[in-house]
Amino acid sequence: MNENVRLTAWVRGRVQGVGFRWFARENALRIGGLTGFASNLADGRVQVVAEGTREGCERLLDWLRTGDTPGRVEGVTEIWGEPRGGYGGFEIR
Repeated sequence: MNENVRLTAWVRGRVQGVGFRWFARENALRIGGLTGFASNLADGRVQVVAEGTREGCERLLDWLRTGDTPGRVEGVTEIWGEPRGGYGGFEIR
């Protein structure tokens, strides 16, 4: 079963000022069917919220964790939940 889910991921490392949010958006759009946003946080992390199929969100999470990202990812923490809706696409905030 491939139900819709909400992924919230916090990416830490050197991920601000290197195009990481654009990378996250590009990959979310490439996967297709994902909505949400990527946003810089005051503590230097990037928060990525994605809603869509579990498979799509898991693919995005895999991309966030790979070494083939802008900057340097030191770790990713994620939580899963129920989709809340309200996103018109995948935004950079």
